[in-house]
Amino acid sequence: MGGEAGSAAVVGSEGRVKSLGLVFEDEHKGCYSSGETVAGHVLLEAAEPVTLRALRLEAQGRATAAWGPSAGAAAPAAASEVEYLNVRLSLREPPAGEGILLLQPGKHEFPFSFQLPSEPLVTSFSGKYGSIRYCVRAVLERPQAPDQSIKRELQVISHIDVNTPALLTPVLKTQEKMVGCWFFTSGPVSLSAKIERKGYCNGEAIPIYAEIENCSSRLIVPKAAIFQTQTYLASGKTKTVRLMVAHVRGNHIASGSTDTWNGKTLKIPPVTPSILDCCIIRVDYSLAVYIHIPGAKKLMLELPLVIGTVPYNGFGSRNSSIASQFFMDMSWLTLTLPEQPEAPPNYADVVSEEEFSRHVPPYPQPPNCEGESCCPMFACIQEFRFQPPPLYSEVDPHPSDIEETQPVSFIL
Repeated sequence: MGGEAGSAAVVGSEGRVKSLGLVFEDEHKGCYSSGETVAGHVLLEAAEPVTLRALRLEAQGRATAAWGPSAGAAAPAAASEVEYLNVRLSLREPPAGEGILLLQPGKHEFPFSFQLPSEPLVTSFSGKYGSIRYCVRAVLERPQAPDQSIKRELQVISHIDVNTPALLTPVLKTQEKMVGCWFFTSGPVSLSAKIERKGYCNGEAIPIYAEIENCSSRLIVPKAAIFQTQTYLASGKTKTVRLMVAHVRGNHIASGSTDTWNGKTLKIPPVTPSILDCCIIRVDYSLAVYIHIPGAKKLMLELPLVIGTVPYNGFGSRNSSIASQFFMDMSWLTLTLPEQPEAPPNYADVVSEEEFSRHVPPYPQPPNCEGESCCPMFACIQEFRFQPPPLYSEVDPHPSDIEETQPVSFIL
């Protein structure tokens, strides 16, 4: 047996077994999940007649966490174990009343099939202080000889759908830090960061929205990273391992300047999905947006992440993405500008009728004037001095034929 199939040579006193192998029905299937059927064959090749008591199949899965006081310790200082799978199948037994079974020389094939438990199984994992492993083992029981076996590891995954409402919720945090020591304070550095949702899958790029304001006297550098935190529980004790699995760096921000991340992306590498349902091993993720400040402790925001297995379905993704970008880019304008412009006050509320009558122009228009140009200039000025403005309208009554191409900016 070659390739991915497990095989081993077995030599016994009751006949020689040339090889013992274990193959799955679908060798290209990467992972199994709760409720699925695992099927395959145990392959046995005998060079001469072989006697055996039984041929059985065992499927086991357990989580273990353990560590010792030192590398040379005989027994671990802390240890815990949880069982998730325990299946035993008989593939070949002697006939009733007979203690042994005789296999003729040649190749023999024994099919097997079993179903994984319907309750959620925990995702396979291997870490520094523990592991979650599943395996399938074929055991050959022979008279007057030790049992012989061949084992294959079974990859199991507990699916996490990132389309659930809890994982589609945006995550936003804000923090400010004064830079300096004692009374030699140079000023604050503020940081706000947001991600569009909490759940992502391997291979996705996370758009990061951030606002950084540097009011200190130092040059600062914003960065972002994805951290994996492994937590192990055993004998009432805890071990934690924290790993950086991906990172990205922003531009330097000078003193008195600001910077905006309008969807800066950070791609998720191939990592183990979040493990949240095991009582002794937990794997969590977080997106940290932080600022490196020379001579001071870094300013860091950690946004919780869940790495799932069922990808985002993309329904309304374009609209939600555009809306999120508008919120991040333009939300500060809503604090100062009303949604609809307010109409100017009525002229009659500003200038009373008496005041208007006192400023009637003293020079009436000459009766024999044929055009406006013959009127005295001062009379024209006085005549229009207190005339009411035209009625307010949002539509320009005299539109220009020339299109405006100059940019417009708001200065607040």
